[in-house]
Amino acid sequence: MNTSPIFTNDTIVFGFLMLALGFVFYTSSIKTGFWSKFYKVIPALLMCYLIPAIFNSLGLISSEISKTYIIAKNYLLPAALVLMTLSIDLKAIANLGSKALIMFFTGTIGIILGGPIAILIVSVFSPETVGGANFDAVWRGLATLAGSWIGGGANQTAMLEIFKFNPEKYGGMVLVDIVVANIWMAILLFGIGKKEKIDKWLKADNTAIEELKQKVINYEKSVSKNPTLTDYMIMFGIAFTTVGLAHFGSEKVSNFLTSNFEIFNDKTSALSSFSSTFFWMISIVTIIGIFLSFTKAKKYEGAGASKIGSVFIYILVATIGMKMDLGSIFENPGLIAIGLVWMAIHVFLLIVVAKIIKAPYFFLAVGSKANVGGAASAPVVAAAFHPSLATVGVLLAVLGYAIGTVGALVCANLMEIVSP
Repeated sequence: MNTSPIFTNDTIVFGFLMLALGFVFYTSSIKTGFWSKFYKVIPALLMCYLIPAIFNSLGLISSEISKTYIIAKNYLLPAALVLMTLSIDLKAIANLGSKALIMFFTGTIGIILGGPIAILIVSVFSPETVGGANFDAVWRGLATLAGSWIGGGANQTAMLEIFKFNPEKYGGMVLVDIVVANIWMAILLFGIGKKEKIDKWLKADNTAIEELKQKVINYEKSVSKNPTLTDYMIMFGIAFTTVGLAHFGSEKVSNFLTSNFEIFNDKTSALSSFSSTFFWMISIVTIIGIFLSFTKAKKYEGAGASKIGSVFIYILVATIGMKMDLGSIFENPGLIAIGLVWMAIHVFLLIVVAKIIKAPYFFLAVGSKANVGGAASAPVVAAAFHPSLATVGVLLAVLGYAIGTVGALVCANLMEIVSP
């Protein structure tokens, strides 16, 4: 990974990210000529992700030094979620049915089974890549990957504590996590641009999703207004007051749990992920957003609440893209191969089940990212389909945090059994 970028000042880094976003939105708005043809092949959302990745790969900027991702994740993401949740229709979300949960748990099973199967496949060609003894055993390091890909950072830390993988080699696992997860993110974003063709191939029934989207669109039209400065200030007030309350509440809840219940301090416990302040921050923001959707605040959808939320989401997409170093793919090909095979099994299982139950691509994509990416990525992918769907991604991601450690433990035990 490049740790010596040309530009280290976050103001300049943010300028690069906004330049990328502005360029993509401007060129994608051109309906004739080269750019029109280009964006028919490469979705604009994918370019918002790839251009910052190119900046990072060229050494112009670096996510390892820049704090822009941390700021976007901790401040802009929760602000976006509350603004996008103002117009939520809980009944319509409930009408989405069981397919969302089926695809989520399919993704989880794909990760649990994918780890040991990937070890078996790679061991045929390169047993030393998946071997090792004691605390250098590769399966111990891959257990941390399972924690990250089912739940999130807290679950990954729990796996590191439980299996005591060699800290000097842990960086390699983090690299696999970043590279493989970001490659899959890029593929998912590309697929969103082709979702109609994918849904046709899956023979998917999009009725419930389209009804939800149409309800939000109709409501937005019914309360639509030319927003004033007062409207913007109130919307920003609602968003960032909620962010402040969520940060305050998450710290209080986390401190209460860790101070009064020893089990939440034990990193080897399946409940340790519930001590994560990020988990509680996202949960509190979602609860407040849902509560506000029953109040007059819902009318601010007509003033563009979800559009402001979408701006924040696109900035988050750019900062996530900045975490990807295209050159790092070749730094540790053996481990990367394990990760790619593992992810391929996860994806294959999702496609098979989606085909069987005729689930739309939306459920496949969000069900996957709720596992591989969690609350920082699932709402991004969901909102790319429509801002009204962001909450679906959040709810599934929270479920991923809850089961992440248990699922990773099962996966780790299976990987230990099959490891050479």
